[in-house]
Amino acid sequence: MAVLRARPQRLRRICRIAAAVVGAGSVGLAAALPGTTGGGGSFRTGDRTALVGIGVLVAVGILTLARPRIEADERHIIVRNLISSYELTWEVVRAVRFTVGSPWASLDLVDDERIAVMAVMAIDAEYTLAAVTTLRGLLASHQRPDKE
Repeated sequence: MAVLRARPQRLRRICRIAAAVVGAGSVGLAAALPGTTGGGGSFRTGDRTALVGIGVLVAVGILTLARPRIEADERHIIVRNLISSYELTWEVVRAVRFTVGSPWASLDLVDDERIAVMAVMAIDAEYTLAAVTTLRGLLASHQRPDKE
């Protein structure tokens, strides 16, 4: 029983680091702001809190880029991309594609639609190759006519 659960590896690390830098940077900047400016203005607690809040929102936005994932087994495949999600049976999948120069894998469906699989990214090299091989194996075992 082959099961695949995949998420982008490098992108997740990069997003975590970037979110931490943005969050820490907004807190550090809020703490470093002087009480008054040279022009007579002032930074109050509300201004500092708003700066931290904006930093947190930006950090959450960065972490959202690491949202893609894929789960597949012999019955179905669930693809979650940045915005869209799909739950498909293997009957509607015609091919698993990963062509040279593509940023991620994709699924060709029987109705000539193509779905990006952003969880399986080219930048992850061997991890991506293993995921695509597993997906193709699951598809092949489902398409085999002698399957019981």
